[in-house]
Amino acid sequence: IARPKSLFGLILIGFALVAVPLLAGVIWAAVHMDRLAGRSEALIVQGVQATRASRLIVEQITSLERNARLYEVLNDPEMLSLYVAKHVELEETIDVLAGLLPDATVADSLRQLRQTSQEILADLRSSASNPDAMPDRFRALSAHAAVIAAASNRLIDEELGLLQSSARRAQRGLAWLSAALLPGTLALVLVFTLLVARPLRQIDRAISELGKGTFSRPLVVSGPRDLELLGRQLEWLRLRLLDLAQEKNKFLRQMSHELKTPLANIREGTELLMDGAVGELAREQREVTGILRDNGLKLQQLIENLLAFSAWQSKTAELDLETVELRPLVQQAVRHHRLALVSSHVRLDVHVENIVMHADAEKLHIVMDNLISNATKFTPAGGTILIKASAEGEQVVVDVADTGPGVPVEDRGRIFEAFYQGKLPQGGHVAGTGIGLSVVLECVRAHGGSIELIDGEHSGAHFRIRMPREQPALQRPIAVNA
Repeated sequence: IARPKSLFGLILIGFALVAVPLLAGVIWAAVHMDRLAGRSEALIVQGVQATRASRLIVEQITSLERNARLYEVLNDPEMLSLYVAKHVELEETIDVLAGLLPDATVADSLRQLRQTSQEILADLRSSASNPDAMPDRFRALSAHAAVIAAASNRLIDEELGLLQSSARRAQRGLAWLSAALLPGTLALVLVFTLLVARPLRQIDRAISELGKGTFSRPLVVSGPRDLELLGRQLEWLRLRLLDLAQEKNKFLRQMSHELKTPLANIREGTELLMDGAVGELAREQREVTGILRDNGLKLQQLIENLLAFSAWQSKTAELDLETVELRPLVQQAVRHHRLALVSSHVRLDVHVENIVMHADAEKLHIVMDNLISNATKFTPAGGTILIKASAEGEQVVVDVADTGPGVPVEDRGRIFEAFYQGKLPQGGHVAGTGIGLSVVLECVRAHGGSIELIDGEHSGAHFRIRMPREQPALQRPIAVNA
């Protein structure tokens, strides 16, 4: 069967296939109802005419008997002529009744009635008629008329019974037809609903994957030709976006590598100045050189984030799992930011349980480093950064909160997007790249965990991470975007 060219065509075919059996059932029911109505009408007409003819025969016999008696008394030829005319009417009524009631019993009674009536007429015409036998013959006529009336009623009752049986059979037929059509119709509706819904679900899934930045899986839409064409266009869009993502990652890698060489020279120069290689520095000069060294380290961290993000976007980074003690790892990340915290007059409040977990130590360090860096940027002087880690069953829960302005409502849906920077001003001498929280999200997900923004417990931003203490043997790729 050829596939329909459009979704509209598929829907029309579905409606047609669903409507055909229903229409056939309606036609079948209409035909049978019409037949029953015709038979009912014919039976009513037949019954009325047969009853009328039976009653008329009785009346005609009574009239004939009265005329016969008058003729015998008066011996008037006009009375005989009147009798002959009424006899003709009786025979016409007998013919009508014979046509209405084609039954052997009725036919025999009508034959005897006709014969007796003719004998009476012949006897009246004869000069040697026997008046004493006349009453018996008319009683015989009345008896035949009674038999005919009874037979007429019986035949009508039988026809009515047959009609009722036909009506019951038609009702049963309609019931069986409905019982057969209903599941069939529902099955057809279900089949065509699935045929229509499947390509629409495929398109919805394809658009969702493109929206999430998942370009690695080919997009295939099967169904009507117009939807398949739309699927091929989405696949073309996926390939185009994949090329753009690869070009972006290539640019990030090249730019980061190009920046690392001059940055290394700057760092080496500042270290030489700090070590007094070109002479002892004055206090003001040492402060400026310290600022250069700190921001050089910060730039190096940003470049490493760019490189890591580029690698994860290319699916080249995997977890290097090992046994990790969380408390020393957090302390190391805190020491990395100690100078910035002191210069910003920000206090640290650290509560980390002695937790041992199975994870990638380097990636966990990047997570803590980025969260502490993010909190440091937005915490005002005199503020506090809270770092808390505890075990809840097989889960490790890490909270990083600050007393800064928090995350604006309009930024909450996008803070984990790469290169997105919120509207709030950042502290520090070097602006961020907007990928710190994106890196955190990718790394936490790679460990099978989650990160969320918590409301109400602290005045500023409050991030909560949940990760399993044990990782499966199969290492997860860190990113799934390209």
